[in-house]
Amino acid sequence: MTEKHVMISSHHHDEDAITNTSDNPSFESILQMRLSRRQLLRGTAGAAAMALFGGVGLSSAWAAGQERGSRGVGPHPLKLNFAAVPKSLADVVTIPPDYSFDVLYRLGDPIAAGVADYLNDGTDDPASFERRAGDHHDGMSYFGLSHDGKRDENSSARGLLCVNHEAITAAFLHPTGQTVVDGARTVAGEVLREFFAHGVSVIKVVKKRGKKGGWSYKQDSRFNHRIHTLTTMKLSGPAAETPYMITKFSPDGSKTRGTINNCANGATPWGTYLTCEENWARYFRRIAATDDPNRTAKELASFARYGVEGDGRELWATVSPDTEDDLYGRWNAMKLGTSADGSDDYRNVANTYGWVVEIDPFNRKSIPKKRTTLGRFAHEGAWLGPAKKGQPLASYMGCDARNEYIYKYVSNRRWDPRDANEGMAAGDKYLDDGTLYVATFNADGTGEWRELSFGINNITPTNPAYAFADQADVVINTRLAADAAGATKMDRPEWAAVHPKNGEVYVTLTNTNASSRPITNVDAANPRFYNDRKTTGEDQLGNPNGHIIRLAEAHGKVDATSFTWDVFLFGARASADATNVNIAGLTDANDFSSPDSVWFSRANPGLLWIHTDDSAYTDVTNNMTLAAVPGEVGDGAPTTVNNVDGTTTQAVDTYVGKDLGEEKLRRFLVGPKECEISGFAETPDGKTLFVNIQHPGEDTTPDFATGAFGSHWPDSGLSRPRTATIAITKNDGGKVGA
Repeated sequence: MTEKHVMISSHHHDEDAITNTSDNPSFESILQMRLSRRQLLRGTAGAAAMALFGGVGLSSAWAAGQERGSRGVGPHPLKLNFAAVPKSLADVVTIPPDYSFDVLYRLGDPIAAGVADYLNDGTDDPASFERRAGDHHDGMSYFGLSHDGKRDENSSARGLLCVNHEAITAAFLHPTGQTVVDGARTVAGEVLREFFAHGVSVIKVVKKRGKKGGWSYKQDSRFNHRIHTLTTMKLSGPAAETPYMITKFSPDGSKTRGTINNCANGATPWGTYLTCEENWARYFRRIAATDDPNRTAKELASFARYGVEGDGRELWATVSPDTEDDLYGRWNAMKLGTSADGSDDYRNVANTYGWVVEIDPFNRKSIPKKRTTLGRFAHEGAWLGPAKKGQPLASYMGCDARNEYIYKYVSNRRWDPRDANEGMAAGDKYLDDGTLYVATFNADGTGEWRELSFGINNITPTNPAYAFADQADVVINTRLAADAAGATKMDRPEWAAVHPKNGEVYVTLTNTNASSRPITNVDAANPRFYNDRKTTGEDQLGNPNGHIIRLAEAHGKVDATSFTWDVFLFGARASADATNVNIAGLTDANDFSSPDSVWFSRANPGLLWIHTDDSAYTDVTNNMTLAAVPGEVGDGAPTTVNNVDGTTTQAVDTYVGKDLGEEKLRRFLVGPKECEISGFAETPDGKTLFVNIQHPGEDTTPDFATGAFGSHWPDSGLSRPRTATIAITKNDGGKVGA
């Protein structure tokens, strides 16, 4: 027997795992409608666009969007109020000189009276983590709080901050990393610490008094609490209380334990928080060679489509002996019992993960609910647009993996402002009763939302790839339903954001590589294939810098089933080829790579914030935040991109938004070494922006003997790095960004 301490965890465990083997089109096969590529020159606009594209319906769809875009989004366009921050490789957070920030909430910070300060050496009591900040802060939302402790949408002096804890960097949580003996975890305390380090924090934050202001959190607030992998959750919607959800923990399929890999988020107009389970599938142990013979063909198809197999990314199921309530064994998704329905094991446990989870931050006794109507996949968030009286509510969602899809949920019930203070009861009304859709994109700049309901769009018992049985089967196997409906494969759809003025939807497509989408598969919505060569000489083929796509619903209606689209922004090095790679005309003041989080300010309507989660451009700069003032779908021009890979050339026509220039797109923040920048929240007055610095120093193997880590932020010296939330303010007390 050999003992070793390993660093199993990484933020990038599952994002590149491709499980979509369907023959659904990426745009390449749709482009039989293609235009004469070489007739189009970049900058073609207006009448020329209508003349060239009229044969494919562009004059009545995308060109109409161009006409709309030319009018702008308001009579008083925003202006950015800061100088661009330069690129940096320093182990610091860099923001404009007329701004300041507080490190508000770090990994391990105590959130209850009597809990000791964090030692940050791996020896803190594992049980204390139930009352500490978790790791890998990601999506978050701010909820204003009145003096008497009630919800106040206008309060910018105090509020509740809900923060996701997506994953862990195990090397920083334990004395010398995870203890693994012959492929099994042998220190139960380490695993318990990890259980609590995932999930969500709810903390009370307050603005400091005095001229300098700043922010802190209240350690002893009655509102503070943690939701984590051991928290009991109710299941609601069509999958609840069905045979698919039966486990030893819940023989009637009505509940489950815990939430995991909470990445992006959302907030509702009735004051609840939505946390979204992203890369959950490989936390479960399922040894295919042993388990496959015991499973049905449908079960195997579902496991394959979601990637439920392997040892379990943190090996949680390997701890022995187990507890009476299966603390560790419930991470084993293999068929081990003899029951016909799964009530004596956890063969169905993976079905209880991959959902949008609703939490009431104002009531710590409230039981969170997993809203199954919104579908099960690698959720990157659930972003609602502005709630309008008498109109349905829509939520936009990405499935974060290469070749996956963009989804929309539309409530059947129409918004009634009287529900604004109904909490979870309003969630029952609007999130359990609605319709799920998936996006298809056409080569002519239009698109369609296809309904994911049992009995239509090939989602039937006779589907040869997967025989659907009912709507519960559909929402549990949303990816398979989207395959059946003919959805369009996209390049790692991640966050979405809804423009508060015009309702247009922005979705980040973080990046792709040559194996996921070779040059022969470039298409209108993913039009670039190039070599982004690093300064070290390393080649990076594909579209390693990513882009942001945006769409406009037909007639501005959230329940529309068609839309128009264009590419809002392409990531690239400023030095890249200006015609076919740096199509957005980026400069040293605003070049970037791999857009991830994207979010519209409410206090500055129309101000778009963009975070990056990148490894392609980190030879030049750490990850960053940019601010943009976008126009509208159709405000740019048709463009031809000419791609080259050796002797292979491929030209593709696409639709590109208007160049923003440095006036409307600037770098606002650069983070410390080896971090991701993630998550946005702001106070209602727009004078404080909350941002997360996730997993600094994660990519370097630590030297525990010398204390050498890839980063020492935020505590500096020889300290271990810590994920943290920062609160950014403008020194003159003005609004942040614009």
